[in-house]
Amino acid sequence: MSLRAQYEANARYNRWMNERLYALAATLSDDDRKRDLGAFFKSIHGTFNHLLLADRVWLSRLAGGPAIQITSLAEELYADFDELRRERARTDDAIDAFVRGLDDAALAANVRYVGRGRQVEHPMWWAVGHMFNHQTHHRGQITTLLMQLGHDPGSTDLIALLRGP
Repeated sequence: MSLRAQYEANARYNRWMNERLYALAATLSDDDRKRDLGAFFKSIHGTFNHLLLADRVWLSRLAGGPAIQITSLAEELYADFDELRRERARTDDAIDAFVRGLDDAALAANVRYVGRGRQVEHPMWWAVGHMFNHQTHHRGQITTLLMQLGHDPGSTDLIALLRGP
């Protein structure tokens, strides 16, 4: 199996989990979504915002777009949940398109960007793998927050998606 095939599976998983978690979060009140539950980005809404922000930063770095200027990794992009959800879907579309355009040469090539105030260079596949790992990490936090509020997200395993219904 190629790295591209693995990343295509990761992109499918990313979309699948985002759709499921946003659907479950939509059943909560805005106050519950924004309640500070002690997570790194405080709330479900804050963690969703962070994930969207980070994915956009990574896409701009990896796809060669203009650098995204941020003031904080906790910066709120969208206070309105419905708008945040629509923008998440748009960004998942962009991730899917980006991954479909990858090939072995692109994944092996070095990517260069400014990260944390310094020039960084490493193989593209490191960054793509990190992007998907980062998403999984923070979605795990969201599932914990949902469970704390009494909402079970069900199976979150990649293998469950790959096996199908």
